[in-house]
Amino acid sequence: MSNNTQAVSGHQRIETSNLLMIVLVLLTVLVGGVVEILPLFFQRSTTQAAPGLKPYTALQLAGRDIYLREGCYNCHSQMIRPLAAETLRYGKYSTAGEFVYDHPFQWGSKRTGPDLHRVGGKYSDDWHRIHLNNPRDVVPESNMPAYSWLEKSPVDAAGMPVRLAAMRTLGVPYTEDEIKSSAQDVAGKTELDALVAYLQVLGTANK
Repeated sequence: MSNNTQAVSGHQRIETSNLLMIVLVLLTVLVGGVVEILPLFFQRSTTQAAPGLKPYTALQLAGRDIYLREGCYNCHSQMIRPLAAETLRYGKYSTAGEFVYDHPFQWGSKRTGPDLHRVGGKYSDDWHRIHLNNPRDVVPESNMPAYSWLEKSPVDAAGMPVRLAAMRTLGVPYTEDEIKSSAQDVAGKTELDALVAYLQVLGTANK
């Protein structure tokens, strides 16, 4: 009886003390986070690039920035789970090594539109251009907004060296020559060109 009373008393003390409850919850989350996340930094499969994976070209990186700017991740995930229903529809399941050059990665779980991780090479450049200009021209039931202005917007060439240099600080192995030539590599290209280039490379390293 005495032990039960002490146990109940201790439990009540935790539940009735906001500060103690907050400290214990934070401690639990911290320990759980360390146990779950820390090992990933030492697993080669999560830190080593997948075979065939290359850093984005300057044009592809510009396209990725446009993808982020326009909020495409709000409707499209880039992570195919190892489930038959997903691999049959989208292709080979995603692996961590395919995203080591993505900062931040675009996994996600929201799918108003289809997953895009294996979309690279699935359609032609012209298909993507038409689709981005007016999605309903190729998918009549689509509720995706049109991005027609991208065709008239030039890529910010002057800003590309800074972007590549920033990616290098995060571990992407860009060379000095690639950084210096990045502005010239995207010169004369539109944002539509860049976004199509980005979409066409998604998931192609490990198909």
